[in-house]
Amino acid sequence: MSDADFAIVTRDLTKTFSVARRHVGRFAAIRSLFDPIRVHRTVVDKLTMSVARGELVALLGPNGAGKSTSIKMLTGILTPSSGEVFVDGRVPHRDRVGNARNIGAVFGQKTQLWWDLPAKQSLAILRDIFDVPKSVYDRQLADFDAILELSEFWDTPVRNLSLGQRVRCEMAGAMLHDPSIVFLDEPTIGMDVVVKEQTREFLRAQVQERGRTIVLTTHDMTEVARLCERVLLINHGRLMFDGTLEQLKSKYGSGALVNVTFSEPVGALEVPGARVVSHDAMQAVLAPMGVTTPEDIVRALISRFPVVNLAVDETNIEDLMRDVYLTTADELAHKRDSPDSDRDSA
Repeated sequence: MSDADFAIVTRDLTKTFSVARRHVGRFAAIRSLFDPIRVHRTVVDKLTMSVARGELVALLGPNGAGKSTSIKMLTGILTPSSGEVFVDGRVPHRDRVGNARNIGAVFGQKTQLWWDLPAKQSLAILRDIFDVPKSVYDRQLADFDAILELSEFWDTPVRNLSLGQRVRCEMAGAMLHDPSIVFLDEPTIGMDVVVKEQTREFLRAQVQERGRTIVLTTHDMTEVARLCERVLLINHGRLMFDGTLEQLKSKYGSGALVNVTFSEPVGALEVPGARVVSHDAMQAVLAPMGVTTPEDIVRALISRFPVVNLAVDETNIEDLMRDVYLTTADELAHKRDSPDSDRDSA
């Protein structure tokens, strides 16, 4: 496939910031003013990825991993230090106007609405900025209102909206001009569970019915599990994983565990195809090995031992992501400390 077949393509995308550090000791403030210490910090490090058209992708990583910086380069807000980036065939920082007309963006802590105006008037201003025909605007607004229920509060000044209400209006504003690509940076922050589900339904409709490409950054793993077809995991600015959530579980998760309670003490506990994680006579935890499934272990336990209670615990996605973040951080540290890494950097 060529670059034109993808909505987003990056190759070795890198962003390095120069940060001033203060001197220490006597007259440190004056010395820092005239001769500051400059430290270069790489936030995004040779990021290479692609996103197909009509795909909903989660860009995940711990705080400070480089997610927001990556989004800002994709939207044209920041200029990369090196590497290549194409969004719908455009280089975002070289064609900011053309790129802005073809994308939408929602930043959970920022607003594109006018603080003292009613939300609907803010949307009308965005309509004029993007030259959206009135008939298209009315249709778009009706479609958005059907799912997001905007009309309940769109006559209220933006400053008086709750965070969840404001973000729903931000969603409508970002997609009002019918962009083909939408970037959502923590869009559901501060929303209650009902509003979150409304927002998820809205995003599903945008992808399935409108064919939009959506790149979502979030710390809400439930959102990832329910929405995203694919996960891009970055840590310390580097791409560490690219695949489905199931593949992520397979690579980093411990898999399902079978918890069993016995009616009487059990000494030696051996179940074909299972590894005994823990065993204290009356209780045990077993993990499948190879092609063995949790159901196979359950059947074997029931047929061989005096079982009174059984439970199969799937991998908790929050625990999984915590382990993934820690594991990928260790992998990066190992690569940096290895002799091969030293030779490459030299």
